[in-house]
Amino acid sequence: MEPLSNLNAGSAWEPGILALGVFTLMALVLVIALLLISSGLGERKPSLEKLRPYECGIIPTGTARFRYPVAFYLVAAFFLIFDVEAAFIFCWAIAFDRLGWSGWLQMSFFIVILIGGLLYIWKKGGLEWGPKLRKPVTH
Repeated sequence: MEPLSNLNAGSAWEPGILALGVFTLMALVLVIALLLISSGLGERKPSLEKLRPYECGIIPTGTARFRYPVAFYLVAAFFLIFDVEAAFIFCWAIAFDRLGWSGWLQMSFFIVILIGGLLYIWKKGGLEWGPKLRKPVTH
């Protein structure tokens, strides 16, 4: 290795920080110039049709403050939990021959923990998505 005093870090002939800095500066100047030119030359004719929110070609109706039911978030959380589990099991299956019995025992423990979590979710009613039936009140 050469001492730092012998390196030509600031030289245009040596690849280094100077070349990266010049490239970054040129890219920023170009982007700013193009944005200024387009904002100056662009035509502005606002109308009701142009100001309307656009989403996949569907004209929006109602309020944008739609409240998602809690079940929506529960499905998302369960999907993340069990999707990551599938990724771990696939990786284990690929390396099964190299991991041996130790890997098999560890993956079995992992699956038992996940089954326990699934049973807990089931017991707490996390998998019941339909409306809950109310018991009739008797006086």
